[in-house]
Amino acid sequence: MPGSFRDLPSVDEVLGSLGRLAASYPRGLIVSEVRRAIERARTEIRAGREPGDIQRSAEAALAELAAPSLRRVINATGVVLHTNLGRAPLRGSKGGGGYSNLEYDVATGRRGKRDVHVGGLLERLLGAPAIAVNNNAAAVYLALRELASGGEAIVSRGELIEIGDGFRIPDIMRESGAVLREVGTTNRTSIEDYRAAVTDRTRVILRVHPSNFRIAGFTSKPELRELVALGRESGVPVYEDLGSGCITDLRPFGIQEPLVGESLEAGVDLVSFSGDKLMGGPQAGILAGKPEIVARLRRNPMYRALRLDKLILHALETALRNTLLEQWNEVPALAMIRQSSEEIRERADRVAAAVPGAEIVPGESVIGGGSTPEQTLPTWLVALAGDVVKREAALRRNDPPVIARIADERLLLDLRTVFPEEEAALVEALNRG
Repeated sequence: MPGSFRDLPSVDEVLGSLGRLAASYPRGLIVSEVRRAIERARTEIRAGREPGDIQRSAEAALAELAAPSLRRVINATGVVLHTNLGRAPLRGSKGGGGYSNLEYDVATGRRGKRDVHVGGLLERLLGAPAIAVNNNAAAVYLALRELASGGEAIVSRGELIEIGDGFRIPDIMRESGAVLREVGTTNRTSIEDYRAAVTDRTRVILRVHPSNFRIAGFTSKPELRELVALGRESGVPVYEDLGSGCITDLRPFGIQEPLVGESLEAGVDLVSFSGDKLMGGPQAGILAGKPEIVARLRRNPMYRALRLDKLILHALETALRNTLLEQWNEVPALAMIRQSSEEIRERADRVAAAVPGAEIVPGESVIGGGSTPEQTLPTWLVALAGDVVKREAALRRNDPPVIARIADERLLLDLRTVFPEEEAALVEALNRG
């Protein structure tokens, strides 16, 4: 006979039996997987089946999350360019380079889907299903093509941004087949502006985060929850493009950027963002949101044209797993942001002591990459005087090249973006030049 709900252990009881795992996994992740295991047991009981061992179920789920999904396989089929195994094998990578289970389900021996290698990790991090395409411009294009082609997309005039290299949101919208419906003004847009624009041709309400610029002064725009409420009221999905892709709270380190998870919690139907900015991964565009909308995007024929290559999938999976497991030092961009000015001062002192004529001066690091405008991080700089133009050019000719900057007639080097293992080569280059 199946057990009863009364027989199920509490979360605390299971956590007590998993105490040895505390050194291997974040506590929040352990708690989450224990709750999932208990809920699976409840589902089994409701179905009249005997529930499995909850502790073992949680342990297995944690081990699965920590183990790479995309891994090397031995191709004994004799098919050199095997589509399901990643086509042409490459050397130098355990998961993404050689043959791999890119589109092959090892457990069943059947064709699989390449989404599985990152989909589960994204859902754990964001709390919503997600897919990935080759960059965020592609994500915006796919979303608008599926949701608004042949209809109207409402967007504030203050959010018609250029995302870089001459690519502009209005151009992407036009190519998607969506008709742009501008509302408000450059600096002020109200919820009533959006409401007045909704017609029977409206297909989506679009909000674009201005991640590469800021407008200050006499400005206003509706709260995200107001847009969500209007979307529910009018039966129109609300889609937010966050661009910079902040999925980890960086406010303790001085970076004020909206979190993807907070937008999803506010009720937006879909959100998109970059993988290679504040997420700290490879170039990719992530789309996450309501299951039915993400399913529609995946079925759109353009999804295949925009999907990720196996090498990018491997890099993206690695970045997402390291983020989920809070292995910050394995995500270089996040490790650099989290580095304190005191830590940098210690490293700068060490480098300066090995370079004649070098001194240490305070300075500021920037995030760059089209994100966090007007936000800086305090740092310490290694400064060199003399013929700085000649010295800067010599550093660029070094092997490996060293890229520095010149300001106030001094050559300045910021250790925040120099890997610790590169310090010896940097000192050698500075002394040579």
